[in-house]
Amino acid sequence: MSSLSPGAIEHRPTEQHGRLKLAAGSLLISLFVLGLKYAAWRVSHSIALKSDALETLINVAAAAGGLWAIYIAGKPADRNHTYGHYKAEYLSAIAEAALVLFTAVTIADEAIIGWLHPEVIHAPWLGIALNGAATLVNLVWGLTLLANGRRQKSPALVAGAHHVLSDVWTGVGLAVGVSLVPLTGFLRLDALLAGAVALNVLRVGWLMLKESVDGLMDRAPQTEVIEQLETVIRENGAGAIEAHDIRIRAVGAVSFIEFHLVVPANMTVGQAHVICDRLEEGIRRVLGRSLINIHVEPENKVLHRGVEIDGYAHIAKHTDLIKSAD
Repeated sequence: MSSLSPGAIEHRPTEQHGRLKLAAGSLLISLFVLGLKYAAWRVSHSIALKSDALETLINVAAAAGGLWAIYIAGKPADRNHTYGHYKAEYLSAIAEAALVLFTAVTIADEAIIGWLHPEVIHAPWLGIALNGAATLVNLVWGLTLLANGRRQKSPALVAGAHHVLSDVWTGVGLAVGVSLVPLTGFLRLDALLAGAVALNVLRVGWLMLKESVDGLMDRAPQTEVIEQLETVIRENGAGAIEAHDIRIRAVGAVSFIEFHLVVPANMTVGQAHVICDRLEEGIRRVLGRSLINIHVEPENKVLHRGVEIDGYAHIAKHTDLIKSAD
């Protein structure tokens, strides 16, 4: 017998609306920040500030892609996508990572040109002030996006937040570095800073790509999550003997869980179903939205591994009763 409850991953309009608002906010804020950074570059002609503006241009494209992905991921399951559309967010995150890597190459090219043909920075302090304002906006929004993305288990929002926060560190470094150019007179420092921006962007892009590929490849969650699941099964499976072959994967905000549940041979289907319902309720209470598949087996299928629930004493007792009857 198998207990499968697809209703656990139903469309949730309120939650989806919140994600879409955050994604739309990311797009609007990235456009505002782009305007500030573009102005910073135009007044200063700094290659380092230009590289920062180029990265923000990619942020705008990535924010638009993230908005699309969250919209698609929020659609309910249908005949052609019976498990939903949640992996659309991973596709967006991978696309964003690819854009980040492309940006790194573009910025590196600008840095090389700047090193070979150094130029004087015009109005450096105004450029730094404009870029600093953009950095402050990114800091506030990045932290907001990260907190909400983790709470809602949204890969697209988390990836966008990491990208925005990487801009913050870049902005701080550029503010310090660009201010040293007029003070020291070392014009090639501008190009060196642009090169440092390229390396940081490359690092962030690689991490984003790795995390998204792990999600698409159904990598198992952290050990703490698996231990939580085993504890919930042990605490809510009274009446069963053991649970084995436990598997779990997370796709965005939804966990897909399956395991075999061994019950006494004389247990009725109705009694086993009550245990399954109790297990599903306990799992969702701890792990949130989940699609759970429980395959119920009789006690002769016990493997003496996995999660021991009521223990193996029942089997020994049952065996003794058979022997005494003989």
